[in-house]
Amino acid sequence: MPRNIDKNGFKRFFGSRLFLVIALVVTILVAFSYARAYYQDYTIRQEIQSLQDQVKKLEKKKIESLEILKYVMSPSFVEEKARTELNLKKPGENVIAFPQRDEGYITKNIVNNQDLSPEENLDNPAQWWYYFIH
Repeated sequence: MPRNIDKNGFKRFFGSRLFLVIALVVTILVAFSYARAYYQDYTIRQEIQSLQDQVKKLEKKKIESLEILKYVMSPSFVEEKARTELNLKKPGENVIAFPQRDEGYITKNIVNNQDLSPEENLDNPAQWWYYFIH
């Protein structure tokens, strides 16, 4: 008989409201823990994705920087900088310099036979034309 009482005690406990409340609290805690773990996984995946995007951008920037470095180390860049910033020339090369125009300087338009004011900018071929003609 004592076994019957134990079985009835278990049946009564599992059928009671106390067991229902305890099971409900445990279920809520498990669900909350699962939701929290899922949210942490989601944020970590988002961070990984943003870091991968940042890596791609930095690799692209590195490639561009290496190309710029390669150009800067080339002889053509050195020659260009020597010509523009240091006013150097190659041996046997002649340099032509255009003097700066004064404000009162007026040129003559050969095609239309009109006076050009200093405000009007002349294109490069016209400047060469005036250089050799005048």
